[in-house]
Amino acid sequence: MNGTPTHCPYCALQCGMTLHTSGAGAVRVVPRDDVPASGGGLCQKGWTAAELLTAPDRLNTPLMRRGGDAPLEPCTWDAAFDRVAAEAARLRALHGPDAVAVFGGGGLTNEKAYQLGKFARVALGTSQIDYNGRFCMSSAAAASGRAFGVDRGLPGPVTDLAASGAILLAGGNPAETMPPFMRHLAGMRDGGGALIVVDPRRTATARQADLHLQPVPGTDIALANGLLHLALAEGLADEDYIAARTGGFDAVRTVVNAYWPDRAERITGVPVPVMREAVRLLARAERAHVLTARGAEQHARGTDMVTAFINLALALGLPGRAGSGYGCLTGQGNGQGGREHGQKADQLPGYRRIDDPAARAHVAAVWGVDPGDLPGPGRSAYELLSALGTVGGPRALLLFGSNPVVSAPRAAHVEDRLGALDLLVVADVVLSETARLADVVLPAAQWAEESGTMTNLEGRVLRRRRAVSPPDGVRTDLEIIGALAERLRAPGKWSTDPETVFAELRRAGAGGTADYSGITYARIEAEGGVFWPCPSTGHPGTPRPYLDRFPTPDGRARFVPVEHHGPAEDVDAAHPVYLTTGRVLAQYQSGAQTRRVRALAEAAPGPFVELHPDLAGRLGIEDGADVRVESRRGAVTVRARLTDAIRDDTVFIPFHWADEGRVNLLTNPALDPVSRMPEFKVCAVRLRA
Repeated sequence: MNGTPTHCPYCALQCGMTLHTSGAGAVRVVPRDDVPASGGGLCQKGWTAAELLTAPDRLNTPLMRRGGDAPLEPCTWDAAFDRVAAEAARLRALHGPDAVAVFGGGGLTNEKAYQLGKFARVALGTSQIDYNGRFCMSSAAAASGRAFGVDRGLPGPVTDLAASGAILLAGGNPAETMPPFMRHLAGMRDGGGALIVVDPRRTATARQADLHLQPVPGTDIALANGLLHLALAEGLADEDYIAARTGGFDAVRTVVNAYWPDRAERITGVPVPVMREAVRLLARAERAHVLTARGAEQHARGTDMVTAFINLALALGLPGRAGSGYGCLTGQGNGQGGREHGQKADQLPGYRRIDDPAARAHVAAVWGVDPGDLPGPGRSAYELLSALGTVGGPRALLLFGSNPVVSAPRAAHVEDRLGALDLLVVADVVLSETARLADVVLPAAQWAEESGTMTNLEGRVLRRRRAVSPPDGVRTDLEIIGALAERLRAPGKWSTDPETVFAELRRAGAGGTADYSGITYARIEAEGGVFWPCPSTGHPGTPRPYLDRFPTPDGRARFVPVEHHGPAEDVDAAHPVYLTTGRVLAQYQSGAQTRRVRALAEAAPGPFVELHPDLAGRLGIEDGADVRVESRRGAVTVRARLTDAIRDDTVFIPFHWADEGRVNLLTNPALDPVSRMPEFKVCAVRLRA
């Protein structure tokens, strides 16, 4: 049997695995112990990842719809490409270049994310490109950018966490979302460190914590400001660090003065003694981390929520110290790299701003086009999806690696907008809920059938290696993009070889914030991954940024004052219960992949609503009974799961399922004014048996 070293296709921990193939075509997964982030661990999703390669409903031929209500039928690749290119050209001629939009995904390799951004701006000339990572990391990215001058997931290798004396994790549940990550937290606790978890639910992660803070959903700013108030009142702030390495603290001090302990408790529901203990654990540790995840980020004030926790970390002197700092637990497999190379509406490769003349000139020179021909910033993800088919909005959408019919907020509206398009093109592995609506479906290769690079939650660039060939009739995303660019007569080169595309990515990103120019495939192979920024082949990479200075004009980190405003949609008499959403262990994202893996479908066969027995008693709901959950946007019917692990004013529904259990029919599309993140994590609902 032959073994190919690679990485898991799911979360941003990017656990190491070796794929062994047999003559019969079967693929066996074996964990690798030479990948520090996972240390030989895999979760159930990783162990079963190869099963999707031979899923019975795997797409292996292009499909086309001949008319509005006609069924999807097999067609040739030439017919599919000709239809897409002809329709795109027609719509651009009639309505301008922004008539055709592109939507990408946080699971695409760096090479595909880069090529997709280039394709949108050069082959189509459209500003209308964004990706589903906007729904994942954008608030943490925006908050980190304005505080530190750069967005990097963790402040050092994930192995640093085991040597920490205390970790505060706000809104994360890695015991279910990335289980091998928990070994680092367990190592910390074994060494005498303390884990503090902030979550409205007593999750699998919270059950392992030394301290669990259980706030009302949407009150994280008040909680973080209250924690900072206590730190200042008890003399726990690092005044020397604040003076030497930060700016703007006086304004933050003034704001948090108003979050005295009793007020913070009234807003959040977290008792003052628990808040006080959390602050003391963090402040007295020699090394400590403050980490956020989706629970603190997927809000209409998500950027400010993350900023409040960054302010706490800065006041305690954590960022820029080896073994300490603020970090974000990236969600999707390439959530970090996927947003660095041009999929976002406002960015060019290397994390350059698309409205920066110097950035435009540099990238245009690499692409061989005039800087004036590059479009400006476009709409963010939800705004783009909401504008589809409207007057002045895109008339066509090309979608790669995403399933917004399940994953987008106010999902019924998004589905309606997709149906209003003149042309919907979906490249995918299976016929997802979104692909079923398409006019053209292009069967794409999977993770084990193509090569490329991924950037994990540490900022470490890794190799994904091809282990098996795609089925006959299936093409890689790079091949699909290249063929469409050729038919659209796009200028420049459109290689389908991942290493060649990566070499161009390095040139396009050179000198940018996310500089990969010193990273090569050979270096990744030899070093087990390379941390960005890495501006030259002689540079060692940067596993711990900020040690000497922050990448801001004056080298200092920035405090930013933020105020609690509560959720965009609060509870009232008609909708008296908070809804929050999230993931479960055996499923991933929209479930388009994991729902097709037998063992995972058996472990988590369908959606449910988690509610406190006291709430269930008041509503006459029994455990296991069907429950109708309604918001101002829609309704779902799911099974009741009674537990005292959740607040009695809050219910939880995971978001991996479609049809009647599609929780994003309920969620609020209110957007953060900075990151444009929708408010997935809290809205008002009512329940009835």
